[in-house]
Amino acid sequence: MTLLSRAALGLDTPPVRVVHLGLGNFHRAHQAWYTEHAGNRAEWGIAAFSVRSAGLSERLTAQDGLYSLVERGPEADRVEVIGSLVETHAGDSPRFVEVLTAPTTAVVTLTTTEGGYSFDGDTPPLALGRLARGLEARRRANAGPIALVPCDNLPSNGEALRQALQRLDPGLDDTVSFVSTSVDRITPRLTAAELVGLRTASGWDDDAPVVTEPFSDWVLQGVFPGGRPQWETGGARFVDDVEPFERRKLWLLNGAHTILAASGPGRGHETVAAAFAGPYCAALVTGFWDEAARHLTNAGLDIPSYLAQLRQRFANPRIAHRLTDIADQAPAKVRVRLLPVLRAERQAGRTGAATLRALADAPELLAILTATEGTP
Repeated sequence: MTLLSRAALGLDTPPVRVVHLGLGNFHRAHQAWYTEHAGNRAEWGIAAFSVRSAGLSERLTAQDGLYSLVERGPEADRVEVIGSLVETHAGDSPRFVEVLTAPTTAVVTLTTTEGGYSFDGDTPPLALGRLARGLEARRRANAGPIALVPCDNLPSNGEALRQALQRLDPGLDDTVSFVSTSVDRITPRLTAAELVGLRTASGWDDDAPVVTEPFSDWVLQGVFPGGRPQWETGGARFVDDVEPFERRKLWLLNGAHTILAASGPGRGHETVAAAFAGPYCAALVTGFWDEAARHLTNAGLDIPSYLAQLRQRFANPRIAHRLTDIADQAPAKVRVRLLPVLRAERQAGRTGAATLRALADAPELLAILTATEGTP
């Protein structure tokens, strides 16, 4: 079995014009996939940097940034080799500042999780600190305008990033634009055994495969003063107001995930598919969906269709989306996924009973609601 390489596959190396911070499975299943499918993909290579661990970047460097993406449907897999990553580095590499200060670099994307935007006292998150220093160096180099595109599950994530960076760099100017996004593609973590089993899925020897679902969605709002990949070729949408799409995804998909992660393990369920197949957990989710859908009335959201897709996605037995992974950073997730629905219901004169009922099996999460909203 031959190791993945550009020479072996006859692939060119696109020039680096996108920097990504937060190299991981989701980026490779989402933004890198969209860049691979961009109409002008030959012009837009990605230099991706991890935040802490260098292991993945080293494995990808050994195979020219290439990896196999396995789209795992309910019955069969579809496998393709992704070539949009042309450089992968550890987060502390000096190459980060080099590519960020290059005039040809026009876009920075980020996947650093919800916690990556919160300060611990005066201490900034590691990724934000690196980005702020890189942008300061770019400003000194007079390298031109650039667009920052956060791809984390936060409402108004572009504005959240702007506020966090301004706290670190008051000199941040209008050469930096902030794009808000809604991102959607279930990409579970893989065990070591699963990685071994996928090593030859593409027909090549691959040390860094990714598994994801067939569904993907990306909605963006903002300007790209230095140009961008034609992500719309892969299905991305550019809109004037991303907020309704953010709410739809955060509440209906992510909110349901948080509920399943809270209620499933106590009933012996380990994955989203197993929990959603259980009548008790499924009833909690559908009750919450009923409350949330009352407040998702914007034209174009097509909530019945989106919920039908979610039912199919959650039921996919071949996507091992583990509840223990979803439970990470639960307090931050509850505040953006569940509390807004509870508030909307109470403002409408209702109790939000389904939202509260969904958390009844998770006292630690119910305590977050109590501390924020008062006695349920």
